[in-house]
Formats: sequence, C-alpha cells, structure tokens
Amino acid sequence: MPLPRRTRIAIAAGAVALAIPVIAVVALNSVDWNRARPWLNDKIGTAIERPFEIRGAVSLAWRQHGSWLPLPHLVARDVHIGNPRGMRAPAEMVSVDQFAFAIEPLPLLRQRIEIPQLRFENPRLLLQREVDGRNNWTFGDDDAPSAWTLNVHSVVFTKGTVRYIDAITHVDASAQVDTIDDPRYGVAWRLRGKWNGQDVSGGGKAGAVLALQQIKPYPLAASLDVGGTRISFDGTLTKPASLAAIDMQLKLSGPSMARLYGLTGVLLPETPPFATEGHLTGNLGANASRWVYQQFTGKVGQSDIAGKLEFKTGAPRPLLSGTVQSKLLQVSDLGPLIGADSNASKEARGADELQPGNKVLPVEKFRTERWTAIDADVNFTAAQITRDQNLPIQNLTTRIHLKDGVLALTPLNFDIAGGRFTANVMLDGSGKITPDAIRAELKADARQLQLKQLFPSIEGMQATVGEINADVSLSASGNSVAGLLGASNGELKGVINQGSVSKLMLETMGLNIGSVVLTRIAGDQQVKLNCMVTDFAVSNGVMKSRLFTVDTSEARIDIHGTVNLGNEKLDLTLKPDAKSVRVISLRAPIYVRGTFKDPDVSVDKGTLALRAGGALALAVVAPVAAIVPLVSTAPGETPACRTLIAQLGGKAVAPPPGNPQR
Repeated sequence: MPLPRRTRIAIAAGAVALAIPVIAVVALNSVDWNRARPWLNDKIGTAIERPFEIRGAVSLAWRQHGSWLPLPHLVARDVHIGNPRGMRAPAEMVSVDQFAFAIEPLPLLRQRIEIPQLRFENPRLLLQREVDGRNNWTFGDDDAPSAWTLNVHSVVFTKGTVRYIDAITHVDASAQVDTIDDPRYGVAWRLRGKWNGQDVSGGGKAGAVLALQQIKPYPLAASLDVGGTRISFDGTLTKPASLAAIDMQLKLSGPSMARLYGLTGVLLPETPPFATEGHLTGNLGANASRWVYQQFTGKVGQSDIAGKLEFKTGAPRPLLSGTVQSKLLQVSDLGPLIGADSNASKEARGADELQPGNKVLPVEKFRTERWTAIDADVNFTAAQITRDQNLPIQNLTTRIHLKDGVLALTPLNFDIAGGRFTANVMLDGSGKITPDAIRAELKADARQLQLKQLFPSIEGMQATVGEINADVSLSASGNSVAGLLGASNGELKGVINQGSVSKLMLETMGLNIGSVVLTRIAGDQQVKLNCMVTDFAVSNGVMKSRLFTVDTSEARIDIHGTVNLGNEKLDLTLKPDAKSVRVISLRAPIYVRGTFKDPDVSVDKGTLALRAGGALALAVVAPVAAIVPLVSTAPGETPACRTLIAQLGGKAVAPPPGNPQR
C-alpha cells in the first residue's frame, strides 16, 4: 500500500535536512584548507580591520561546543594579527604558534563571523592603548564600518607572553603566563615592567577562559610591588572586551600616600608609612570612569583611618570626593604634610630635601606642580588628636577643597583644652598669581582654652583657672612653611589671664631656654600669672611687638623687639619691674638673642642682682612661644587684666571672645 502523499513529502524533507549537514561535513572535510589561506586571510583581515595572516598549516576538526551539534574548528599554525590602521606599536598585536577557533556556519551567510571560542598555544600578545583612548583590542571602526562583523565570545590561554602598554596610565609591563590546575583560576602569571617610571614586579592568577561578550565575571588576583608600594587585590573583571567594571578587595601599603600619584594619578598628601584595605569598584567608560573605594580601614603611621572615596575622570580634571574619619590621630603623623617630620622620615618617603640642622621651621618645598592635575572635595573628621604629652584635641572637622590648583580648608575647626579653635586656610598653588610659589592666607582664632587642660600632665597647673584666647591673621607667598612664614604679613593678638608658671612647667612643655640657668634658692615655686597681653605686627616675616606685657605675682615684665621668621632670629629686650624684695633681685634688662634653635639669654653686665626665678623663666620663654598662634581675650574680663590694661594706658588689645577683628 503506497504511503500517503503528505507522509512522503515529510520523509523527503527530513532526508534533505539530514543530507545537507552531511554533505556540508563531507565537503568541508574534503577541502584543502591550506589553499583557502589567502581567502581566510583576506576575509578575517577585512572583518577585524587589521592585518591577519596564517603562515603555517591549516586543518579542520569537528568538536562539540555549547550545543548538541558539533562545530567546525579551524586549526591554524603560525598565525599573526597586526594592529589597527594608524596605531604605532613596537610589535604586532598577536603572534601564536597554534591558533584554533570554532566557526558558526550560518552567520557567514549574513557576513558575520561568530567565534564561540579562540584557543591560543604559546601566544605573544600585545595590548596597547594610546593617549586618545584608542586601543588595539576593540574591533570595529564606527567611522568606516566593515561589511563583515566579528564577534569573539571567549578566549582560552595556554602558556605565553602578554605585554601591556598604556599611554594614559603610563604602563609598559610584560607578563609570563602559564596554565595551572585550580578550580577558580586557569592561568598564573609573573609580571615585570614600568608604571609611571617606577619599577613594577609581582604575580597573580586569572581565569583560563576570558569571556568577552557575556556579562560574566572574570576572576583576577594579584600581588604587586610598584616602586616600594605594595598592591594586592582579589576580585573580578566584567566584560573584559570593554573593561566595563571591576569589583575587588584591594590592599595598599607603602612609604607615603603621595607615592600613589604615580600609580593612579590621584593626588594625596605626604604621609608616614601607611596600610589600607577596602572594597574597590570601578566602571570604565569611553570618555570617563568612576572608581569607588569604600568601607576601607587602615593606618597612617600610628593613626587610624576609615571611610569612602570616589574618583571620577573627566574634563576639565578628575575629581576626588568622599569622607574620611579617624578615631585617634597622632600629631607626629601630620608632620610629613608640611615637611615637619624627621630627616629619616623624609628619606623613607622619598623627599628631595632634608631639614637643615640649624633650622626649626620646615624647609621642604610644596609640590604644587601636581595641584592642577585633580580637583578634590573631601570631608575629614578626627575624634581625638594626641601627642606624646597628650595634647587634648577632640572633634576635628575640616573640608578639603581643591579646585584649579587652589587648596582650601574651610573650615578647620577643633576643640582644644576646653575651648575651640576655628580657622580658614587658603593655599593657592595654581601659579597664576605667584609662579613657582604658593599664595597663602590664614585667619584663625582660639577661644576659652583652659591652661590646666592644655598641660594636664603638669601637677602644678591643676590649681590654675587661667584661660587663653587668640586671633591670628596672616598672608604670604612662598614654596615651603619656612618660606611662607618668612614672607608673611598680618598680625597676632592675644591675652592669657589667671595662670601660673615655673621653670619646671617650661621644661615639661619641652621649651628650650638655651643658656639660662635658674637656681632653686627657694625651690621651684609656682609663680602666679595675673595677665599677659600681646600684640604683634608682622611685616615681611618680621614680628614686631606693638604690645607685650606680662604681669605676675613677682614682677611686671615689658618686652620689646622683634622675632624674625625669615632667618629664625630673636632680638628681644625684657624689662622686669619687681614687686617685692627677694634674696636676689634684678631690675636690669634681660636680652634674648640668638636663633629659635639656639636662643641666647643674657643679663645687662652692669647689674648684679637677680630677681624672681619664676618670672625670669617666663620672660625668657615668651619670645620663643611667639611663633605659636598667640592668644586674645576680652579686656577687663578679670580684675588682673583690667588693672594691667589700665596701667598700659588703654592701649588697644584684641576683642572679646565672639567678636574677633578681621
């Protein structure tokens, strides 16, 4: 019985459907693919828009890949791929001993080359990015699109060499790659080269299969040493073909955070040795990228840090923003910011200049050439700041704002010794107004600082109720702290009331009183400080006393002269006026000469009497302390200060707290 016509048609169609792939397989297997090399070189080169050449033997194999149907795998030996047109490179993009890839036949009819997988054996790969962002790993040209398109879904590496050259991040490094037996990673690599002129070395691991088209995390882990800075990370790279996103745990450590500028282009301050760890994510766009370093913790010197920072590239400059907190900040860790650390510390962090032995003020130059490379807007807080003698500072807050080379700390506030210090600092390092120098402005005031809290470790101070207030207004141009102070202009005003002073206190404060030797005829007694009023005018780095008077229980001391911040020299004359008779008495002038480093204190040779050891100690140290922000308080706030100011004939002093003169 003959089959129905519909059944015969179905059987015929099925037979044809089965015959076509069989015929295709037979045809493909019967082709001499070595004769097809010119055609392959031409078509693949046209699709990828760069030179492509198979110089060795070509063969075809059938392998199953991702589906139940096997796909033809073209195996080619001695394969070479050049760089895009117009790109200058030291070598071709790829040369490989054996190159294998699967081809999906049907997309060829639509002028599409779909390659599910590329396999390299002993490849020599060059990845290069130019200053304008063009690279040799992105295929396709929007300005002149090809009739053929190429899509590579994944790449499999065996042992070989990869060189990476990046004109944007200034990298030129090579890695030796080899396969490993690891459930997460498929290859390991060792790296050597240069990054921003610094030696880089290290190693790491990566996935064996690099998925280019799928949004599939590609595992990466590495540990690197770049010019003494250690970097280690463990995470993933998403869509490696376009470097779309990075997500990893990052650890950093090194001699100074300023060294990171050469690696990242992010401007950070000079610091002591640091170590930090946190979560880094990055989204890399064609014209701008965004990096976030969050939940990070670490130490800078002996101080702790934590917070979140965000870095965005773009025009006109990259922007660094975020918040940083510190629970305990050591004063000594702030020294490198202004070059006030030791010579050994400077050498460790690579500072160019060392502090001269005869100088007190830091001479290390500011590196303003980097200030215009980035903008910044970072909030910083510190719960407590300490020094060796337990300086009681809490609740520091500041906003660090850098734009077009102008750095501002607005405001810079903290609680100290029961009072409050507030300031605004501006440092113009743009070079537009003062080339090769910083133009600086400082306006600050201290209010209601309690003496017994300012020196808590001095037992004799605990009975005092003294208070300090101060106003400072300075402006200058220079390229270091010493240079700025040596060229400063402005004024300093202050008042201390109801305090006490002694030689022991001064020694505990760490103040150098040079060649002065105070005898303990009556022991080291506390001398009551009724009031101290100061008013200095500052012109071209020279502080001249308009008013400097100290009133104690033993004497009243009037001080005249200058403190030169430029050459760090003292020229002061102290005239004590005794209030009572002592075993040894002095009414002759006392001269304070010498330098900040080695002050010299002498008595008028025509006078043989000596008076009040405690009062003399105060007179000696007052000029040295004049380089510290001076205090200001309300006249008449206490009977002692009111009396002293009346005796001075109503000379102008600083305003009361809360009403600073500006």
